[in-house]
Amino acid sequence: MSQDPKRRSHGITTGPNRAPARAMLKAVGFTDEDLAKPIIGIANTWIEIGPCTYHLRDLAERVKEGVRAAGGTPMEFNTVSISDGITMGSEGMKASLVSREVI
Repeated sequence: MSQDPKRRSHGITTGPNRAPARAMLKAVGFTDEDLAKPIIGIANTWIEIGPCTYHLRDLAERVKEGVRAAGGTPMEFNTVSISDGITMGSEGMKASLVSREVI
């Protein structure tokens, strides 16, 4: 499974032309063993200022543990998050629900 050329992450981890991508990933702690496995992206909307999403940091860690246990390499990335508590009473509150469609 780990060397399957049909795997999407195979395109960024294999061959001499992808050496810069591997170098970047190794610079942040990935090993050759990590890069030989399927890379599984984990989107996280965690933000420190939002009580509604604050727990997602710990949840993402558990998801990453599960990916590792299943033989994959987890790669977490963040995306936009909004806190109604911050936008209340401002112009930003008019865009709160609309922004959720984008997220």
